[in-house]
Amino acid sequence: MEFFMGYEFKKKIQRFKSIKRGYYSFIAILLMIGISFFAELFINSRALIVYYNKTLYFPTYQDMIPGKTFGLNYEYETNYRDLKKKFKNEHDNNFVIMPVVPYNAFENDLKVDRFPPFAPSFKERHFLGTDNVGRDVLARLVYGFRIAIIFSILLLFLNYSIGISIGCTMGYFGGKFDLIFQRIIEIWSNIPFLYVIIIISSIVVPGFMILLLIMAFFQWIQITWVMRTLTYKEKEREYVLAIRSLGASHSRIIFNHIIPNTISVIVTYAPFAISGGIVALTSLDYLGFGLQVPTPSFGELLSQGWHNMDAWWISVSVVAALVITLMTVTFAGEGIREAFDPKLYSIFE
Repeated sequence: MEFFMGYEFKKKIQRFKSIKRGYYSFIAILLMIGISFFAELFINSRALIVYYNKTLYFPTYQDMIPGKTFGLNYEYETNYRDLKKKFKNEHDNNFVIMPVVPYNAFENDLKVDRFPPFAPSFKERHFLGTDNVGRDVLARLVYGFRIAIIFSILLLFLNYSIGISIGCTMGYFGGKFDLIFQRIIEIWSNIPFLYVIIIISSIVVPGFMILLLIMAFFQWIQITWVMRTLTYKEKEREYVLAIRSLGASHSRIIFNHIIPNTISVIVTYAPFAISGGIVALTSLDYLGFGLQVPTPSFGELLSQGWHNMDAWWISVSVVAALVITLMTVTFAGEGIREAFDPKLYSIFE
């Protein structure tokens, strides 16, 4: 049985690799996630390496290094862009290596002779320009993507933990238990989610965890219905009846046998749930009910682009980032759904 399951899984992986659009989209989204998780190496106001008086420093993942350490006359954190210019003008052996984009997502790069937003400039390393307070758009997109993907994955975990447990329990026990929970879920699903967010936002400023818990409070329902239906189907199969006759407990039957045999359906829903989480967070940020300012987010940049139509680079950048993100996640989800479709691997007796 284990050999058959392993062979079947390998066939699904091979099938997924043959779906080029889904497979390459999956690789692309993994690369995007990897780059965002190590974004400090590419987009950061801290230097990657500083060589000063025969000593190497690595400020990116270190504590704050005051300017006095490098011969500057202040105690606050070193401005590494200015330090690089200083070392360059001194023509000695000291040097600074900066990331490709030498700005962080919260830094205001203001000018003496003009007001932001500033247009894209390769000379100043603002490759996608700045927003209306002088923050680098590319930096806010990358760090905003990282927050959005972490938020969506955590939301997926919470939704699946609640929805799969309740759905399997409803389908397995059935009867009055199932009937009561159906009525509870029907009432639950009719609570207006946006109104709840507005009410809570008027009382407290919603942080990352509060927003995550509120959204998980409402979005576990869809996977619950799916798992209820699958469990009703699985619990009548011969292997479940055989295990039950051997005296296996209910929890063992559900978590060791029914859920593993429905994993293909669970996996196919995951990419679409992640995509839905990104869209939901972006929408709330755009409306002003999402993450606190100045947290970088797609929705906040989208709102800026709408209110600053002359700064076309803001709107174009965030729309392009959203399209690429949602397109790759959706294509990867379609490929996974097709590859893991149980109808392709069913055996009829």
